Amino acid sequence: MGNAKILVTGATGFTGGHLARRLAGDGHAVRALVRRPEKGKELADLGIELVPGDLTDPESLHRAMEGIELVYHIAATFREESISEEQMWAVNCDGVRNMLEAAVTAGTVQRFVHCSTIGVHGDVKNPPATEESPYAPGDYYQESKTAGEKIAIEYMKAGKLPIAIFRPGGIYGPGDTRFLKLFRPIKKQRFLMIGSGKVLYTLIHIDDLVDGIILCGTHQNAVGNIYILTGEPALTLNQFMATIADVVGVPKPKLRVPVMPIYWAGYLCELACKPLGIEPPLYRRRVDFFRKDRSFSVAKARQELGFSPKVDLRTGLAQTARWYEEQGLM
Repeated sequence: MGNAKILVTGATGFTGGHLARRLAGDGHAVRALVRRPEKGKELADLGIELVPGDLTDPESLHRAMEGIELVYHIAATFREESISEEQMWAVNCDGVRNMLEAAVTAGTVQRFVHCSTIGVHGDVKNPPATEESPYAPGDYYQESKTAGEKIAIEYMKAGKLPIAIFRPGGIYGPGDTRFLKLFRPIKKQRFLMIGSGKVLYTLIHIDDLVDGIILCGTHQNAVGNIYILTGEPALTLNQFMATIADVVGVPKPKLRVPVMPIYWAGYLCELACKPLGIEPPLYRRRVDFFRKDRSFSVAKARQELGFSPKVDLRTGLAQTARWYEEQGLM
C-alpha cells in the first residue's frame, strides 16, 4: 500500500496531525476529514487535501471516502466536563459505525485502522494488562470508546473490511498540552501529589506512536488484530513527576495530600458547576489519574509488528518541556 490514497480523521488534533504530517512527508497522497477547514491551513500548506465533514454526518463521510484505500480513524471527542454523554457517544461510538459504513460503501478501502484507547481496560487490576485483559471502562469517555471498539470488532469478525485496532497509552510530546497541567505546577514548585504516587502509568511519545500506527496500516499481520501501543517500562507517578522536575530544573515534588478528600471535593465541584454550564476546576475523573493503575504490555505488537519504541522518557519529556517554553506556556 505504498502509494495508497489515505484518509486521516482527527488531523487537526495532536495524534492525527502528527500522523497526517508524517504520511505527507513520506510522499503519500493524504486527505484529511476536518470539521472546520480554517483550522487545517498548515495541513493544506503541506499538500494535504482537506475535505469538510463530521463523524455525525454520514453523507459527508461518503464524500470523504471516495477513492480511499487506507483509513486511519483517529478522531474522537475527549474528556471535557462540558461535553455531554450524548455528544461523546455520538462521536466515539456512532461515529465509528458511520465511518465503517462509509468505508464499506466506498468499495475501495483495503484497510481500516481504528484508534481505540487503553482506557477500555480502566483500572488495571493485575498489571501489566494485555490485549486479552477484560474491558473495565471507568467513565463515560471510556465507555463510549469501548462501544466504538466493539463496533469495529463486529465489522472485523463479519469480514466487512480488513480492520486493525490499536489502543494507545498516555500520549505526550511537542504539540500536546494535556500534560501541561503537570509541567506548569512542577516548574513553579506548587505541585501536589494526590495519594501515594505509587500507582503505575504508561506513556508513549508521539513519534513512537505514529510508528506503531503506520505499522497497523501496513504490516500484513495487523489485519484482524488489536494492539496495545505504549512505551516501556511502566513507571510510578512519583517517578513520572520526578523526571518532569529533573528536565525543568527544579527539585522533585514533595507535597502530598490524601486521595479521597480530593475525590469528594471533585464530586462537589461537579454538582456545583454543571447546573451553571461551566467547567469544574476539579472533577473526579481527574483525580482518577492519581489512584488507578495503568500498566500495559506491548509484547504482542513487538512480536507481530516489530513495534519498538525508541524515545526514552527523559528525552521525550525534555522535548515537551522545550516546546512548552517556546510557546510561552510555562
